Order: sequence, then C-alpha cells, then structure tokens
Amino acid sequence: MNIAVNLLKAFLVGGAICTIGELLVLKTKLTPARILVGYIVAGVFLSAIGLYGPLAQFAGAGASVPLTGFGHALTTGVKRAVQEIGFMGAFTGGLTNTAAGIAAAVFFGSVTALVFKPRPKE
Repeated sequence: MNIAVNLLKAFLVGGAICTIGELLVLKTKLTPARILVGYIVAGVFLSAIGLYGPLAQFAGAGASVPLTGFGHALTTGVKRAVQEIGFMGAFTGGLTNTAAGIAAAVFFGSVTALVFKPRPKE
C-alpha cells in the first residue's frame, strides 16, 4: 500500500509540473528552451526560499526528476559546499551535486546519436 501511495504522489506532482510546461508551450510564445531554463530557475528560486525541499520530500521522483529538481539539486549542492569549504563552494557545489546526472545525459545522448540516424527537420 505504501508503494502505491508514493507512486500516486510522484505521478500527481510530476504530472502537474509537466502540465504547467505543456500549458506554457501551448498558450504562450515562449520557446521550449526558455521554458526549460525557466523551470531550472524556478527550482533554484523555490529551493532557496525553502519551498521545494518539502515538495521533493513529499513527491520523491515526481519532484526530483523534472528540471525543477535539477535546479533544486544545484541549490542544495551550493548550500552544502558553502557550509563545508566557504565562498568557493558557491562555484563548485552545484556541479559536484549534479555531476552524475550531467554525465548520464552526455553519455546517453551520445549513445542515442550513434544508434539512430539523425535527419534534418522538414
């Protein structure tokens, strides 16, 4: 029963985040790239004011997998590094905390580019 509740929470929160993104694509003239950057900035901002941490705790992967979760991970990495090593942590903490995700994105993007034949847009 506990797994079902966790899955439902992740689905609802992650679905709400994705629904907001889809509405932004359909109802505004924002480009997808600007929406993605906006999501990261929103994650950083909400984490900095203390709202995203409880949401991530509540929803699990539903809040940590979308790009807002990447912004949250950057913020928590910077906070931790600043506490541990001081001012230089503001420059290194975000990358240290998100290095595994960045490396996975580069690796799987490269494998996908090698496996599938790219085509120009028509």
